[in-house]
Amino acid sequence: MSEDTQEQTAAAETAAPSRRTVIGWGGAGLALGAAAAGGAVALTRDGDTAVPVADSGGAVPFHGAHQAGIATAVQDRLHFASFDVKTKDRAELIQLLKDWTRAAERMTAGAEVGEGAYGGLPEAPPDDTGEALGLKPSRLTLTIGFGPSLFDGRFGLKDRRPGALVDLPRFPGDNLDPARSGGDICVQACADDPQVAVHAIRNLARIGFGKVAVRWSQLGFGKTSSTTPDAQTPRNLFGFKDGTRNIAGTETERLAKHVWVSGKDAEGGAAWMDGGSYLVARRIRMNVETWDRTPLAEQEDIFGRDKREGAPVGKAKEHDAPFLKAMKPDSHVRLAHPDSNHGATLLRRGYSFTDGTDGLGRLEAGLFFLAYQKDVRTGFIPVQTSLGSDALNEYIQHVGSALFAIPPGVRDKDDWWGRALFS
Repeated sequence: MSEDTQEQTAAAETAAPSRRTVIGWGGAGLALGAAAAGGAVALTRDGDTAVPVADSGGAVPFHGAHQAGIATAVQDRLHFASFDVKTKDRAELIQLLKDWTRAAERMTAGAEVGEGAYGGLPEAPPDDTGEALGLKPSRLTLTIGFGPSLFDGRFGLKDRRPGALVDLPRFPGDNLDPARSGGDICVQACADDPQVAVHAIRNLARIGFGKVAVRWSQLGFGKTSSTTPDAQTPRNLFGFKDGTRNIAGTETERLAKHVWVSGKDAEGGAAWMDGGSYLVARRIRMNVETWDRTPLAEQEDIFGRDKREGAPVGKAKEHDAPFLKAMKPDSHVRLAHPDSNHGATLLRRGYSFTDGTDGLGRLEAGLFFLAYQKDVRTGFIPVQTSLGSDALNEYIQHVGSALFAIPPGVRDKDDWWGRALFS
């Protein structure tokens, strides 16, 4: 489950104009405010320059030192996909990454892929699937990552596997489905319009046909964490505020300390990770029917916060510093707090999900947990180990898991996803 109280020139290739309207340009994904309805102006930061971005239909720049979709203000919707690489040809994989990069540049700017969804040769399939025609960019971000299995020797990358890209241990209570775990490559698509996010993953899968195949994917709604200062803290499907002290996209010092890989963390074979991060993705089933029959007082004891305000036990306001010893020893907040885990702090971008029923009349619902950090060995692993005695475990189960190395951002139109890794 999420750690509730942890310290919290997008240019498309312009051969053809976009058929969708680019409403505005943000900066490298570090939000200084949330755009309000009706086109009110917010600020985003590109390097050291604050620039305005229009409403939530606008575009987030694709190029930058870090990939967008990490410190970027969290969008409303998610489509996450994990791919298995089917080709054994290194050159073919590199070309795919280049093709994906060019497509990502266009889609995040609101343009169609390639020559578009219509107007080409009638005897050939169009370059773009077309379901996003007429839609705004919707702050689409595409973030790529590489799983441990990509470094198994097929592509000469064994010596380039970072030490932090470990095989996650089995944690207490795990009931992982291999079909919903792992993968060679991941792509996280976040947008304010679900159709824009789905369109992006669909087109990357189409471009990769024969070279990669979708291993598993996850749709998400109702963001459960925020990276935007002063925004209302989202609630998870248990009704509690989540991510009260999550790292904000404007907190450059905390990002440097806890999220971005740099310096000695990116030495040797891992030098290609300079400017990158590590992503843990966990599919967490929530037994909402059991939870809904649990008394309110017990729910609040389990979390260590009150349900209305989100204030920690014994405090009046959500953002009041928690007094951990006032909480029950097995409360979620107490066990997940950095003070209980040698300062371990994650940047979370989780989403709620519902996937029909489980065949027994219960909702298949839960949290798709996404957490970015500098090193999982000092981040997610100690926190999740601490949560082994969490009272919340009676109501949740981790059923899917994956870890990915997230490379640095694409610097310009000549750069491409994974260039430093394959150079």
